[in-house]
Amino acid sequence: MPAHDDRRYPLPRPDDDPRFCFGLAYDVAKVLAAYGYPPVTSGGDFTHLQQHLFQAIYQQKEETL
Repeated sequence: MPAHDDRRYPLPRPDDDPRFCFGLAYDVAKVLAAYGYPPVTSGGDFTHLQQHLFQAIYQQKEETL
């Protein structure tokens, strides 16, 4: 396992990143189902998955005064 200082995530939060799209979250949902987790079928579950995936990938945006 890599040392703590070798972490690459979370990434700096961009203003826009076309890689973060519906397809990314959809693919993650399919992988979860393939591993035996319940399928993500409701809009609420899918939104929740997208939000947490976003938080895992990107740093929180710094507040500017």
